[in-house]
Amino acid sequence: MNFIKKYFKIFIGVGVLILAVTVFFFAQRSGTLETGTLKDWRAAAIERRVAAAQILTGADKNIDMLVACIDKMATLPDSGEMAIRDAASLCYTGIQLKENL
Repeated sequence: MNFIKKYFKIFIGVGVLILAVTVFFFAQRSGTLETGTLKDWRAAAIERRVAAAQILTGADKNIDMLVACIDKMATLPDSGEMAIRDAASLCYTGIQLKENL
């Protein structure tokens, strides 16, 4: 009987350890959108996109245009690995140039 209890405790311990590693893995994947790639941008909800654009630029002006620009960049071929921060910087610079002309 002690033999069964011993292996049952080991089995439960291993199960808890696997559960903890799984939870840790998924917690690491749910990072902020600002540090993600354009692949993450396409999968995010519009509210998260707008919030990320506001955080990255620090401005409330032309946020809709900025989000649309990043959306357009996300649809380009081979753009899935580009950082959202870089795309937002390019779009924001373009919007500023357009305003100053």
